[in-house]
Amino acid sequence: MHEMGIVDGILATVIAAAHDAGASRIISVRLRIGDMREVVEESLRFAWEALREDDSLTSSAELQVDEVRPKSICSACGITFDHDRFHLRCPACGSTNTRLLAGRELDIVSMEIETDD
Repeated sequence: MHEMGIVDGILATVIAAAHDAGASRIISVRLRIGDMREVVEESLRFAWEALREDDSLTSSAELQVDEVRPKSICSACGITFDHDRFHLRCPACGSTNTRLLAGRELDIVSMEIETDD
């Protein structure tokens, strides 16, 4: 389950940023994850629940996930089209010469923190 490694890295990043900001706790973390990353959201949430408890800053932090659907451009005819993970062929001309524009994201978009101030 590669979601454990993903969550471990996310937590390390947000904990470091929260320390730098003088946070007393992290309230929430928002992620943007593309469908092409093949992250299983249920497994990601399980890993989040299990690993967030290891640090007092994240022990009650909520996880928010925005999914990004794949979008590509056809190099042959130039149209941009939405698709699923498996169908990358251009719907207009049938070409397989396409380039992915969106759908591989794995970004920390934001986090909400609380400070003692």
